Amino acid sequence: MDHPLPTTADLLPAAQTPKPPRPHPPWVPRRVLVTPAALSWPQGEAMTERAAALGSEVVRLKADRLSGLPDTYRDAKTTLAVVAASPSRRRPQPIPPSADWRFDLAEGCPAHCQYCYLAGSLGGPPIIRAYANLPEILSELPPLLGKGAVTSTDPARAAEGTTFEASCYTDPLGIEHVTGALAEAIRFFGAWEAAVQLRFTTKYDAVEPLLGLAHNRRTRIRFWVNSRAAERFEGGAPRMPLRLAAMRKAALAGYRIGLTVAPIMPLPDWEAEYDRLLADCAAALDGAADPDLTVELITHRFTEGSKKVLQDWYPGSRLDMDEASRTRKTTKFGSVKWVFPRDAMRAMRAALEAAVARRLPMARVLYWT
Repeated sequence: MDHPLPTTADLLPAAQTPKPPRPHPPWVPRRVLVTPAALSWPQGEAMTERAAALGSEVVRLKADRLSGLPDTYRDAKTTLAVVAASPSRRRPQPIPPSADWRFDLAEGCPAHCQYCYLAGSLGGPPIIRAYANLPEILSELPPLLGKGAVTSTDPARAAEGTTFEASCYTDPLGIEHVTGALAEAIRFFGAWEAAVQLRFTTKYDAVEPLLGLAHNRRTRIRFWVNSRAAERFEGGAPRMPLRLAAMRKAALAGYRIGLTVAPIMPLPDWEAEYDRLLADCAAALDGAADPDLTVELITHRFTEGSKKVLQDWYPGSRLDMDEASRTRKTTKFGSVKWVFPRDAMRAMRAALEAAVARRLPMARVLYWT
């Protein structure tokens, strides 16, 4: 009688058997403010019903102007406003170097990242605004086909088609169980018979509802990854093993895959840590037929405004934002940000790009910034 060979887990003592990571709980807003304009759209009604089913307190406002907004960070982070995007909010904007165009399904994020790139960019308390008028938002995109200053004109990225970024001001997967907007956008791009690509980046892992959608490989899901030392600054987001498991599921479902390695920081043992991270990414993608993998490498930076906001939100944070250890840089728009000194940037870039070439030789590095 044949006996199966023992597995690695069988050979380990019980105390050493790897435990699967604990599932990450979905974000549940405590309070949901819904405007009359949002309720005039089926998507607004659906969002409201999903939130109520989760146990959220639903407040149907009498006017479209948001009122009763929370004053504290904690209360704001648990508040969702279901609104209709105004014409100016619906208008796509250029978003180099990521993509040709940016459009927004929502604004605000449920995570608690101490380096948050949204800090100082969005006015008022950090509530999440989800847009109910998705048909109007998506109708703005077709006239932009073939236009743009990134993939539409760069021969090196022309195969991506006209690209549309949906995660500039939100993590759409982190709120998808309430909004359903991401699935609708994926279906829209999947049915769009043209050289186009929907792009979004996420720290979340709840990809199961997206796996069976008719995406037709016109969506690239980019997973936000970082070293173990940097993970401690990402409160409220799934841990790295969960993100990598979700990435594998998405790749096996035929989605194009991207890695957003950010924010890169020279923390202790950073070179070995990022090499390990990219090795883990390679293992997660092993066996996926054609992930068409791209990599975006983004270093940590901050502005005076974002530093002030972040220190107010996270007064006990150990994130280094000392201007004395940084270099002052003026952007083409005249704003000032603080980046790592040139020598540190050069060393990190060389190490990260070498690690990508070694661990993920099939990947394309889109940019370093």
